[in-house]
Amino acid sequence: MKTLIGGAIAAALGLIGLGIWWAEFLMVLAGVIPIMLLLGGGLAIYLGFDELKDSFKKDQAYDVPEQNDEVEKYKREIDELKEEIQTLKTD
Repeated sequence: MKTLIGGAIAAALGLIGLGIWWAEFLMVLAGVIPIMLLLGGGLAIYLGFDELKDSFKKDQAYDVPEQNDEVEKYKREIDELKEEIQTLKTD
């Protein structure tokens, strides 16, 4: 209930303040709107550029280097180590 009364009082004071300082309010508004448009436009450009960069990355085909020889070498090494472990367990 206190919040409702406080909000009503603040809204009434705000309306009275706008009536008294209308010219100053318009002056501040005239200064704030171009800045907000500039910041909003800069953010939109940044996000658009980032999205464009991501779409370029997605379109590029990635060439996976051939590593079959290296993979086979490690598989053989693992098999040899497994056999060595088995021989050590049995001894």
